[in-house]
Amino acid sequence: MTDQDYMKRAIELAKRGTGQTNPNPLVGAVIVKDGRIIGEGYHRRYGELHAERNAIASLTESAKGAAIYVTLEPCCHYGKTPPCTEAILENGIARVVIGSRDPNPKVSGKGAEILRKAGVLVEEDFMREECDRLNPVFFHYITRHTPYVVMKYAMTADGKIATKTGASKWITGEDSRMEVQKLRCRYMGIMAGIGTVLADDPMLNVRIPSKRSPVRIICDSSLRIPLDSQICRTAKDYPTIIAWAPKSAEDIEGEDHKIKELERLGIQVLAVPDGGGRVDMEKLMQNLGDQGIDSILLEGGGTLNDSALRAGIVQEVLAFIAPKIFGGEEARTPVAGIGAKAVEEAVLLQSEEVSQIGEDLLVRYKVKYTDRQR
Repeated sequence: MTDQDYMKRAIELAKRGTGQTNPNPLVGAVIVKDGRIIGEGYHRRYGELHAERNAIASLTESAKGAAIYVTLEPCCHYGKTPPCTEAILENGIARVVIGSRDPNPKVSGKGAEILRKAGVLVEEDFMREECDRLNPVFFHYITRHTPYVVMKYAMTADGKIATKTGASKWITGEDSRMEVQKLRCRYMGIMAGIGTVLADDPMLNVRIPSKRSPVRIICDSSLRIPLDSQICRTAKDYPTIIAWAPKSAEDIEGEDHKIKELERLGIQVLAVPDGGGRVDMEKLMQNLGDQGIDSILLEGGGTLNDSALRAGIVQEVLAFIAPKIFGGEEARTPVAGIGAKAVEEAVLLQSEEVSQIGEDLLVRYKVKYTDRQR
């Protein structure tokens, strides 16, 4: 086996922690001695041992003189677990091959430096591009302190998310709907607008047994959410946040009773007005980031999607495209609002991946904001 094979194995291991490590990164590690894998591990869950220590715990023999392949620079500070650099040195590992550099100021470059000063051979940026793909969420959150937002929608081949009567179940097939359940597991939060709640009365949970459901975030400018909605009735089971936009102190006083009722149900109510009667998306992201929410799957309708794009908070777009055509000028589209006046005003996307999910297509884009749009 080659160095590339060992790092590929470390990447495969890292992916096993998907949805469990947030807001920590996905990391995998493989320990090799005399051409044999003698230990491997990955970061399984937030608060538990990191990949390097799990790999060391699995050793079948002494790691003295061995090499460790790790997808992210080893940590060198005390957090919820001791530094991985200490474990590497204590076990006599002679060579460390690193994929991604850690942008965390507590680690960045320091882990590699500590190892080098101790006489360990350190190689950085090995298969960095492949390793970097593991952690767009972590890289964004650790540097910006706001959630990484992924806008997801299902539409027909002619770009409609509902018919002119509002019917939308089901645009995509069962395979795509199961893929959405898997997506919900990956992110710490799921966000929808009050329009979606009033129209569909969704649960916004994960329907895969034993999988963690995300924190539910509802943008509801005027606090219209019904107390008997599924969101409210299940708030004790699933953490829920409602963001609203009071226009004045009188608004807050007028909704005092409902706010208390929502809080009694276990819902966190956040007032984040933009001054124009809508939720300030940037302030909301700052608040959620401060609460440790590193990522959000945005399952909004056209109005919320438009607000999110205009606020510049969306990093990725996932478009599920069904082989159907609704037609009609009144049929709804994924992004509402007034739209662009000129081609130059368009939000630009960079195609990252296209895959087939059953009969549907899934296209993943990165959002490329211009300075004017940020």
